[in-house]
Amino acid sequence: MNETPEQTLDAVGPRLKQLRLRRDVTLTQLAAETRISASTLSRLEAGLRRPTLEQLLPLARYYGVTIDSLVDAPRTADPRLDLRPMSCPDGSVIIPLSRRPGGVQAYKFVRPTGSDDLVPDPRTHEGHDWVYVLNGTLRLVLGDQDLRLKAGEAAEFDTRTPHWFGATSAGPVEYLCLVGRQGERAHLRAVVPTAD
Repeated sequence: MNETPEQTLDAVGPRLKQLRLRRDVTLTQLAAETRISASTLSRLEAGLRRPTLEQLLPLARYYGVTIDSLVDAPRTADPRLDLRPMSCPDGSVIIPLSRRPGGVQAYKFVRPTGSDDLVPDPRTHEGHDWVYVLNGTLRLVLGDQDLRLKAGEAAEFDTRTPHWFGATSAGPVEYLCLVGRQGERAHLRAVVPTAD
């Protein structure tokens, strides 16, 4: 079924609202970040106004998504070329960042505010992970450790160790994750000592 451009733009509002709620951001906070008035943002989310390119650009930048994903443009046949975000049932968004088949794959994860009482369900698989927290606090259960990684902190581990990722009640978390083959580790070319 082919949608008209008007129908496509009319469907943007619910996606904008869903993205904002996942980030746990108010209209006022979003207005300050995007320089689009809160009333305009409200009308866009409610479908009372169709978005313009000038409005979609700052919103896509703020949410870290493509304009294609905001307007739900058709996907290409090859997922290595179409790096659009994927939404998960728990409200998380996974954004593929690399196109290198067979090698290390890079992803950005955005997880909504979590519950500190949540009992994790750690999993294992073949491979090696590297995680770097961009914003917020990442709860990483790794074997018998229950870690809280803050922005700027990283972890590296063999994925045969039971592991689980989540956000805390402090708010949403954004982090980068590199997933490599079993036995593949990060190769540090230089380590610069910090000045005291």
